[in-house]
Amino acid sequence: MRIAMLVPGLAPHDAVSNDTLGMTRALRAQGHEVVVFAPHARGVDEPIRAPAEIESWLQSPADAIVYHYCVGWDFALALFGRTRARRVLRYHNITPPEFFAEWSDGYVAACAEGRGQLDAYAALNCELYLGCSPYNLDDFLARGVDPRRCALLPPFHEVEQLRSLAPSAGRLPRGEPLLLMVGRLAPNKAHVDLIDALAALRAMGADAAHLLSAGKLDPNLSRYGEALEQHLHRRDVEDAVTLMQDANGAELRAAYERADALVMLSRHEGFCVPLIEAMALGTPVIARASSAIPWTLGEAGLLFDEADPHTIAAAVLRVQRDAALREHLRAAGRARYASTFAPAVLERDLATALTQVAAR
Repeated sequence: MRIAMLVPGLAPHDAVSNDTLGMTRALRAQGHEVVVFAPHARGVDEPIRAPAEIESWLQSPADAIVYHYCVGWDFALALFGRTRARRVLRYHNITPPEFFAEWSDGYVAACAEGRGQLDAYAALNCELYLGCSPYNLDDFLARGVDPRRCALLPPFHEVEQLRSLAPSAGRLPRGEPLLLMVGRLAPNKAHVDLIDALAALRAMGADAAHLLSAGKLDPNLSRYGEALEQHLHRRDVEDAVTLMQDANGAELRAAYERADALVMLSRHEGFCVPLIEAMALGTPVIARASSAIPWTLGEAGLLFDEADPHTIAAAVLRVQRDAALREHLRAAGRARYASTFAPAVLERDLATALTQVAAR
């Protein structure tokens, strides 16, 4: 089968890009002819072709287009409306615009545009709606899409590459306990709640507690970054937080190993790749039960419906002090990664999903 892989852009260490490239490699290994079409790419080895060439490259209705839907893109929507090729909508989810209302009009507009196309894609009756999580598929099931046209496939990722790196801890802080957060500095990630949990932890007597946040701040969210700095000052924990925006893979590997827990209090995730990184590397996870997080984590972590600072702080201390619990979480995480998210499992599930496409 000829498969056109369509994506709004490619960049290194980006979750959508990793999924696109991993899926491309897997499909080629399964004998398919795959070309990636994108308006731009930087820092990746995969050659790309211009999206305008996609229709001339496809040869028959038996070919397929896999579109990685993560932003609003009129070109892709129009293409899906007119193509005779089989259509696979790979949905990564789009952050609801209200998270950015205080911080960026541009983000509000972009997220509203992206989510505003959900109804149109649902009405197209695509051959397959391929969700990264059940939470993502719910966006289409709620719009009347036939469940038989939906399939679940977690995203391809770089976890094995991360595991292969020698850890480099030279620039990392120490903490007793050390809390880790991995993810960009954005309002939906709820760093404010993490800071509050850290303050509560120190108030409980854990004076050496430290939070390491590994993730970049988009310059377009500079006001949010300033608000975080102000909140650190208000909670008097400036000396106990490291915002590391330039961590490399070896440092990230070391951070997972050094941390007492990955604390993920995000309010919106379409999947949450850091959870499976932590599981694979044996880092206990404490998380808010929001959006896709409960499914991704499964029974491999401590989940809380709300991120009350004292509750989260108590959970961190429990994981730090209870060796049996800590080892149970590590073992459960490794088992869930191996059974559900390992590359061989994803490759198998991708092949199964494609049989649904070929049958239509």
